[in-house]
Amino acid sequence: MKITFISDTHTKHKQVTSSLPGGDLLIHAGDLSSMGYKHEIQQFCKWFNSIEGYNHKAFIAGNHDWGFQDNHEQIMEVVNSYKDIDYLQDDMLMIGEDYDKMVKIWGSPWQPEFYNWAFNLPRQGDELKEKWNMIPTDIDILITHGPSWGNLDTVKFNPTFNLGCELLAERIKVVKPKIHVCGHIHTGYGYKFDGDTHYFNAAVLDEQYNFTQKPLTVNWNPKTNEIEFLD
Repeated sequence: MKITFISDTHTKHKQVTSSLPGGDLLIHAGDLSSMGYKHEIQQFCKWFNSIEGYNHKAFIAGNHDWGFQDNHEQIMEVVNSYKDIDYLQDDMLMIGEDYDKMVKIWGSPWQPEFYNWAFNLPRQGDELKEKWNMIPTDIDILITHGPSWGNLDTVKFNPTFNLGCELLAERIKVVKPKIHVCGHIHTGYGYKFDGDTHYFNAAVLDEQYNFTQKPLTVNWNPKTNEIEFLD
């Protein structure tokens, strides 16, 4: 599968268009808006739906995307009016015809509490643990807005201070998804592999909200879990 990962476009999605090469799957890991206003979500969905060259396009919300939390039914009417995109909020997308060979993707917008933004839950609380326990043990790709603790979750001025979620890291050790893609921590942009899971922080904007970090596109073998980066 040829997959492109992006995140944290914050209303600047049109700047990214020319850097999307097409493929089997395009994933956006949240923070598509500034504050989750309906018109921002409408503009994003119109753009995301119109992108050509991908067989599947999936996205989740992030901490800026208030509309998905506060006006969920109204916003889902907007999302569902577009037929070529899939929004995931604690649920699964399956790609393929044979169940045993399907690529199973789970998406979740939650993250540890940070200045009371959207989809925030107490860092060590039972509520957040319950959200992560919903992640099935047989998924291939996990999409969350925030990173797991210790994986692409630091800021440049203090690279020893981890901002990711400890509870999510614990769940990933159990589930062992082949791919985990996130954003949220813009300076965490990049890639790492721990022997089981490929981690991608796909935030395309830097801390000044400038588009300086290109989308990450790979060829991925679902059977062997091998990846090859593509320019």
